[in-house]
Amino acid sequence: MSQAQFWVVGGEFGSLNFHSLVQGTQQVRGPYPTRPDAEEAWKAISQEFRYKANYRFTIVQDSARSAAAA
Repeated sequence: MSQAQFWVVGGEFGSLNFHSLVQGTQQVRGPYPTRPDAEEAWKAISQEFRYKANYRFTIVQDSARSAAAA
């Protein structure tokens, strides 16, 4: 079975309700092998955009897949 991977995704949103990204601002960083690695990346990018209220980033995890299922 393969390990799950973690990604940091986000960007600039059109309003503070955070429903839709402004096209061209989306960012995807990763994959990271562990959640703590992704959290470190999330902290760094969040710190970079801390003064911009309409930017938001989150950590997502893909599903672990077995080699037999492929």
